[in-house]
Amino acid sequence: MFSNVIIAAALTWTDYLEMIGGCIIGIAIVEIIVTILSKKGKTKASRDAAKVREDAEREASQILREARVTAKSEALKIKDDALKIKDEVDNEIKERRREITQQEKRLTQKEENLDRKNDSLDAKIKNAERKEAELVQQRERLVQKEEELKNTIDRQINELERIAELDRETARGMILEKLKGEVENESGLLIRNIVEDARQRAERESQKLLAYAIQRYAGDCTYERTTATIPLPNDEMKGRIIGREGRNIRALEAATGVNILIDDTPEAVVISCFDPVRKEVARRMMEKLIGDGRIHPTRIEELVKKMRKEVDEEIFSAGEQAVLDCGLQGVAKPLITLIGTLQFRYSFSQNVLKHCIETSAFMGAIAAELGLDEQRARRIGLFHDIGKAVDHEIEGTHAQIGADLLRKYGENKDVVNAVAAHHGEVEATSIYAILANACDALSASRPGARSETTELYLKRLEQLESIAKDFPGVDTCYALQAGREVRVVVEPEKINEAQAQVIARDICNRIEKEMTYPGQIKVTIIRETRSVEYAK
Repeated sequence: MFSNVIIAAALTWTDYLEMIGGCIIGIAIVEIIVTILSKKGKTKASRDAAKVREDAEREASQILREARVTAKSEALKIKDDALKIKDEVDNEIKERRREITQQEKRLTQKEENLDRKNDSLDAKIKNAERKEAELVQQRERLVQKEEELKNTIDRQINELERIAELDRETARGMILEKLKGEVENESGLLIRNIVEDARQRAERESQKLLAYAIQRYAGDCTYERTTATIPLPNDEMKGRIIGREGRNIRALEAATGVNILIDDTPEAVVISCFDPVRKEVARRMMEKLIGDGRIHPTRIEELVKKMRKEVDEEIFSAGEQAVLDCGLQGVAKPLITLIGTLQFRYSFSQNVLKHCIETSAFMGAIAAELGLDEQRARRIGLFHDIGKAVDHEIEGTHAQIGADLLRKYGENKDVVNAVAAHHGEVEATSIYAILANACDALSASRPGARSETTELYLKRLEQLESIAKDFPGVDTCYALQAGREVRVVVEPEKINEAQAQVIARDICNRIEKEMTYPGQIKVTIIRETRSVEYAK
């Protein structure tokens, strides 16, 4: 910093010398001008030149004096700055020396602390080595005692074998056999207590959930009509429907794709078709023809087109209303049409569309109680039987057909899996599939929801009793309450209380694996001992 000040001062002196030189050069130029003017000019010009020279000399002297004063003041200022800089440098050096001294003291203190810690660590290592040596000695003593104990046990076992006259394997088998019987008895009692406790808790929770879901939904019961019967005003109308040489009835069957049965039933005609939509179109057309009395092939073709359009509009409207009732959004239009088609489908006398809406309501209510996605649950409930809309046209089960349709129209993978697995045909990957199975059974098994043929009813009862009779120790069994309970009487001398509980569990497992049934089946094991005496 001091050298920078010296350079600045030198530059200042140079500037002043340049100024003085400039003044001298100016004076010389003036002298030359005056000389020239004095030689060529007149007297007045000589006097003016002399005056200009005097002025120039006087101005140059003034500038020289000012330059000398300024140079002296700058030199003094530079000297003062240099002294200040020297003082600052000295102070900085002193501060650095003080900091270095303090750091040396701290380093010395740290070194002393490290020495003390090193000494303490050496002491701990010696103590650990001493303890390790003691542990090795203790281990050796334990091994020696273990060997002595083993030898003592062997001698005692040999003595026991000599006294009991039994070898070790025979004695072990006898003990294990006894323990096996005791363990089976204890395990049976434990299973019964655990199952009973779990059943009670599960029944309480399930009853609460199901009661809550059922209270929030009340649906109608609609019975299936496999055929449509159209009343006629008189028997003469049958002839008009048949037409000349049967042309009207042939035109009716060709245009609608249904079978029209005109038998001996008075004042009635029957329409039969496996496609419920075509059957509905034919029924409406027949009612319209009978109403206005104009029955001929051309009129039939006109009415078929009109009725088909009306039914298609009604199907889409019914699908939209079902989606709205379930509170769903973003449903593809083809799926809405398929949902609407279900209003003409029946399963065991239960309308499939109403069954789907009911299942959706049950799933939404239970999902809300369980903390699941209510919208997704409702979606699965509405779509779970959508395959029944086209299962008469496509090969496969309605669950698999429905899953393929939902996958085609971009539904969520949980929705697709739940629909495919709601009858156990594929493995469930989420809790929604299990919930769909339960709510489907809940809607189907409520009183009055479905009906079944006598043959299926009797077959289920026979299968239920045959499963129960297959177990050893079973004396008799009876299927009660329309197959919702089976009572099994066992032989008391062969089956104890614990084994009765195990048999009940095994019968339930076989029923779940081998039978298809709505709701649940109660298995009751009856074990009783009767003492009979005769007074003579």
